[in-house]
Amino acid sequence: MRYLSENYLSESRDRTGQVAHLSLHYPETFNWAYDVVDDIATVEPDRPAMVWCNPEGEEHRFTFGEMKFWSDKCANFLVAQGIRKGDAVLVILRRHYQFWIASLALHKIGALLVPATFMLREHDLEYRLNAAGIKAILCTDAGNIADVVDAVEPICPDLQVKILVAAGGAGLAIDEEGFDPAPHKALSGPEHICELSCEREGWVDFNAGVRAASDFWGRIPTTVHEPMIMYFSSGTSGNPKMVLHDYTYALAHTITAKLWHNVVGDNGLHFTIADTGWGKAVWGKFYGAWTMESCVFTYDFDRFHADDILGLIDRYGVTTLCCPPTMYRLMMRTMRHNTKSYRLNSLVYCTTAGEALNPDLFEFWKERTGLVIYEGFGQTETPLTVANLNGSHPKSGSMGKIVPLYDIRVLRDDGTECEDGETGEICIRYPEDHRPEGIMIGYYRDPEKTAEAIYDGWYHTGDTAWRDEDDYLWYVGRNDDVIKSSGYRIGPTEIESVLLQHPAVRECAVTGVPDPVRGKAVKATIVLHSEYEGTPELTKELQRYVKRETAPYKYPRIIDYVAELPKTVNGKIRRVAIRMQDEKAAEAEAHKRDKKDGLV
Repeated sequence: MRYLSENYLSESRDRTGQVAHLSLHYPETFNWAYDVVDDIATVEPDRPAMVWCNPEGEEHRFTFGEMKFWSDKCANFLVAQGIRKGDAVLVILRRHYQFWIASLALHKIGALLVPATFMLREHDLEYRLNAAGIKAILCTDAGNIADVVDAVEPICPDLQVKILVAAGGAGLAIDEEGFDPAPHKALSGPEHICELSCEREGWVDFNAGVRAASDFWGRIPTTVHEPMIMYFSSGTSGNPKMVLHDYTYALAHTITAKLWHNVVGDNGLHFTIADTGWGKAVWGKFYGAWTMESCVFTYDFDRFHADDILGLIDRYGVTTLCCPPTMYRLMMRTMRHNTKSYRLNSLVYCTTAGEALNPDLFEFWKERTGLVIYEGFGQTETPLTVANLNGSHPKSGSMGKIVPLYDIRVLRDDGTECEDGETGEICIRYPEDHRPEGIMIGYYRDPEKTAEAIYDGWYHTGDTAWRDEDDYLWYVGRNDDVIKSSGYRIGPTEIESVLLQHPAVRECAVTGVPDPVRGKAVKATIVLHSEYEGTPELTKELQRYVKRETAPYKYPRIIDYVAELPKTVNGKIRRVAIRMQDEKAAEAEAHKRDKKDGLV
């Protein structure tokens, strides 16, 4: 092991062992694919890079040498298809190992990698292709996303190249009655990488093209501040913004891996459970982990089953795990109700992000595994910015402390800093003459939205929190999600966290509804577990429960039971959709009253 990360990341700790200072170092010509992955591959080609498997039983173990070999071939293949430096390429590949090969190849070419989820519909895809000027698309043949591409292609003039990747399963061959192997080829062993071919009119076969391509590739010059990757933010209202990052984004995730995920280079196996359409995938099983020379674990599944994940942790000896609290909750429920024994004794470190971690889940996991779950916070626009880093002492429910690579403050609307306990916006210092490493370049092709987020020397995250006397930050919610009721500012996250501790509640979203006395009243929209029914008695029980667990003024005065919550294509709950529905209902009721009173 070369301890390559030390070339790029410097750190110091205080007398208590907590991280006190961080800085990144890199040459102007830095390109992560060449200077990290290919460097490891050249010096230590047999170092494990990824263990990949799927529910159909296919398994591959990639070394860094093999990743270099396949990405060099892929780069030659993509160039032969007309892809050049600066071209935007949309990549929709679920959790297929081809995502890692193609992403490295695009970085080597200097093209712009644009990951996206396979759940896009025609409107979503049309917007993305046209808004970003997408020249080529790499798409899985699993599911119906290729059909969606074909449907919108005639109205997307920038799209010139369509490349199809044979999935070989992706969990879709598993049904209620088990595995049906008939339509799928059983693959195993390194000689079968990219072996499965596919044919579709108007599309180029990725696997066949990559296998036939040359494995000789010469370095294309790039600079560290050129665009490298772009994500469409999972906005809860309006069209998503296009978040553009340069190569410092990859390096900034060294902190994610080393100091939050706590991955190790030798004998470590890190598992971040995220689809490659989400930013968390590159957070957890690409940039940081490989800069740390660590091996990552990838499971190419379609639907999350806690029993499968728990079994995989045991079978493969996963050492570090990161997933959202929802998945931890499902695993907790499975461990409580399933008679099967899960050892989980290979795990040494666990992390989470994306939503608040409930105290009961925190305590259950600690009691069952002996491990604390370390929370962290970041956005599509940023890498990890607030976290319980290793060596810290997490407070259950807190995001942690500011990552010392950044100057972060909790600010009022007037730009002054909040006192302890006062809710304000999380803002990151963003001087005009020096963009912080890993923070977005801006919103692609949208200077107005960029100016709305970055001004007066700060990047305004739009997320609110409060700081306690020990400098821990506690998340409150998005600016437009905060409920102002009877003079109080109420964050939906805290109430949702309490409700999710009740055994009846599977999912919930807390919003404000117009109230003539309070301004806004707190409303909870709840999805129940199947064994519960949304009765008036349960409503009263849940209201009493919230009053007992938090300040009584925060309890939901209205509770609505639904079959499912509205979500973005990336799975985030759209509170704005609930608010809009409530506003329409309120308008309709007001119109009805006015009509009855003869006012209309």
